[in-house]
Amino acid sequence: MEKAEEFLSSIPMTIIGGIFLGISLVCMLMGIELPVNPAWVPIIISGIPILYGALTALFCEKTISSELLVSTAIVASVAIGEIFAAGEIAFIMAIGEILEDITVNRAKKGISQLIKLSPQQGRKIIKENGKTIEKIVPIEEIYKDDILRVFPGEMIPVDGKIIFGNSSVDQSIMTGESLPIDKTIGDEVFCGTVNCDGSIDIIATKIGEDSSLQKLIRMVKEAEENKAPMQRIVDKWAGWLVPAALIIAIAAYFITSDIIRAVTVLVVFCPCALALATPTSIMAAVGQAAKNGVLIKSGEALEKMGKVNCIAFDKTGTLTFGKLKISDIITTSSATENELLKLACSSEKRSEHPLGKAIVEHGKKQNVEFLEMEDFKMIPGKGIAAKIENNEISCGNSRFLQEQGIILDENIESILENLRKQGKVSILVGKNRECIGIIALSDTIRPTAKEMVIKLKNMGTRVVLLTGDHKQTADYFAEEIGIENVYSELLPAEKVTYIKKLEEDGNKVCMIGDGVNDAPALKTADVGVSMASMGTDIAVEASDIALMGDNIEKIPYLKKLSTATIKTIKFNITASMVINLAAIILSVMGLLNPITGALVHNVGSVLVVLNAALLYDRKFA
Repeated sequence: MEKAEEFLSSIPMTIIGGIFLGISLVCMLMGIELPVNPAWVPIIISGIPILYGALTALFCEKTISSELLVSTAIVASVAIGEIFAAGEIAFIMAIGEILEDITVNRAKKGISQLIKLSPQQGRKIIKENGKTIEKIVPIEEIYKDDILRVFPGEMIPVDGKIIFGNSSVDQSIMTGESLPIDKTIGDEVFCGTVNCDGSIDIIATKIGEDSSLQKLIRMVKEAEENKAPMQRIVDKWAGWLVPAALIIAIAAYFITSDIIRAVTVLVVFCPCALALATPTSIMAAVGQAAKNGVLIKSGEALEKMGKVNCIAFDKTGTLTFGKLKISDIITTSSATENELLKLACSSEKRSEHPLGKAIVEHGKKQNVEFLEMEDFKMIPGKGIAAKIENNEISCGNSRFLQEQGIILDENIESILENLRKQGKVSILVGKNRECIGIIALSDTIRPTAKEMVIKLKNMGTRVVLLTGDHKQTADYFAEEIGIENVYSELLPAEKVTYIKKLEEDGNKVCMIGDGVNDAPALKTADVGVSMASMGTDIAVEASDIALMGDNIEKIPYLKKLSTATIKTIKFNITASMVINLAAIILSVMGLLNPITGALVHNVGSVLVVLNAALLYDRKFA
């Protein structure tokens, strides 16, 4: 029966029903009588699914739905011979269902892609025949306190603590940080993060379902399951709508002794315009958004966005471009900026570290001359050493240069501190036991970010920054953009916690992010918005709305569109109720019959659709 109901509810079958309903109308207006009224076709095609839904809700779910009232009106119309009226009611309700199915798409993916990020194996250090060997084993065979070795470029298989070696770890999957983090003995590492350069040995501390990545996956699943499905307003009101219609119809019959009036009341009481009020408005708004590069995945998301009063942003890749660029070249000796950059680029050209690659890329764009290099040596988590034109060159962090015997004076320490306050990462360049300069790299703020935040504040929307970056970096970027509420150094679970706290304080929260680490927060928030071009597939799938061109300035537009959609829906509902009320009064007075009543409330449906369609071309400055 469900397959038959699905077939009859399909768009092609509904179109066929509409064609036959149009033929019936033409015949009725021209006085042509056919052996069988063509309106029987939409009654069968569109009426059977409605009747099936009404009976299923009544007997299986023990609830009164709007479909029960529609079914009653169809049956009553058929009973007194008003076939066209019955067909018209069935067809209009079928159109409403189709529009809602088109705009309400809850089929979200992404969990399977997230699971693919889970490491499937690890390199375990074991003793076999009295010898210590490395053995690659499935992830299921790794237990707590096992010793694991992770080579450069490999994914860390479990949560653990480094017991040997130094390296830089790309933690963007967990924290969203644009920079790899230097790690040494005693530091924690997380499952699913990537070891960038040095070989490290770790002791497993959390495995299987307890690991950080598995918790991330579990949070996305739970947030998805906790999303309540959008419920049509006509269904919310069906509990009193059906009894009210029946009472008025029965009263009209007993008072006037006219069955036609009673049936007409049931016909005009049908919530056709009410059923169209929400989906048509949403469909027009979704089309409007698509024209402007915003993909809205469901009507529910659009409705909720209109009620949002607090927007939380991730930083990297959202408010910034998420790509490191050289921001400062500072000389601390007689060397010129060009000489400093030339030595740094020449030394780093064999480096696999993201900071080194960023320096080399900048040098190529500036047509810097690359010098011949000898004796290249990379020290994971610290820096590189090389010999150029018989000069000993060192590039790395302050600890590394000090280990090379280079003294950093107060001026250099002061420069480093100022750069840290600006959210920048510094590479010191040493030449023959002297620090000759500093190269600073930074993420770049999107040019439209500050103006976008100002517009949101002017609309009365609270703006919050939730980021995995260090506090100094987060505070600097927040101040530049104009965000006062800043929460930094957050793991995915902590972002979820802050989202929940904001919601518990009575806020309707929208989360905007681009990375895998943002997926749980995107799912947990009332509305999740992702950056579709730069963002990961998982973040896009976890979100309710996607910005197709990463145009962050579209957020105020989206808020205005959503608010206007809510107002249009409310107006359409009010208008449809007023029209229905007037039609009921006229029906009781005998001024309408089932056919004219069907046409009158059809006019209401048309007005609702036309008003909703105005959203499509409206300008939202």
